[in-house]
Amino acid sequence: MDLATLIGGVTAFGLVFGSIAMGGGMAFLDMASAMIVLGGTFGAMLLATSLDKFKGIMAVTSKAFKQPSYDLNRSAASMVEYAQIARREGILGLEKAINNADPFLANGLQMSIDGYPPEAIEEILETDLDYLKKRHKEGSDLLLIGGTFAPALGLIGTLIGLVQMLQNMSDPSTIGPAMAIALLTTFYGALLANLLFTPLATKLKMRSDEELKSRELMIYGVLCIANGDSPRLVEKKVNAILDPDDRLNMFE
Repeated sequence: MDLATLIGGVTAFGLVFGSIAMGGGMAFLDMASAMIVLGGTFGAMLLATSLDKFKGIMAVTSKAFKQPSYDLNRSAASMVEYAQIARREGILGLEKAINNADPFLANGLQMSIDGYPPEAIEEILETDLDYLKKRHKEGSDLLLIGGTFAPALGLIGTLIGLVQMLQNMSDPSTIGPAMAIALLTTFYGALLANLLFTPLATKLKMRSDEELKSRELMIYGVLCIANGDSPRLVEKKVNAILDPDDRLNMFE
């Protein structure tokens, strides 16, 4: 579980709903407003995408709550270790070493073992990376669609409430419920957009950037090994990608 996502979500929703409860929470509960915003937003999301991609929204969203499994510094160290094995035992010595490696990295190293030219390895891995970027973008874009439509549906609900209010100005008892729909739909839409859809989309984009950077380092390292670079040279090359404070120093 990613503590930042958990703490951020609990804090944001907790403070909002806590302040609502302190001021009389029942006034903020309205089924008609919830139907307009929730039903309308998810309906609009379905209109904007395919059913299969919509079904995958939960799987995509769950990634924001999981601790990332990739570590740029660890990936860099692994590349130097694989280079050491290749230098000590030959490229075939990597076959046993990659059994527990990241599948993306293992694929690249296996192609090196099989004698693929570095140009072909780079092309295949870069293509894999490009499609990974597209899959990640589809997930974050779907959440951003929700963040766009939720306030819009809130505005539609506000207009509905205002129309109902203006049609029944002669009956004072109808003004209150109509105004509640008008205001609460805007509130619900803003709440969904700013505390759910947009933050999760931003978190997923950040996670995607981190994973892509790790995989780019893997591609760089695999190509170094395929070209027969020494472990020291591999370390220097991968250090160029790392932040200064995270650079490796495995030979001193």
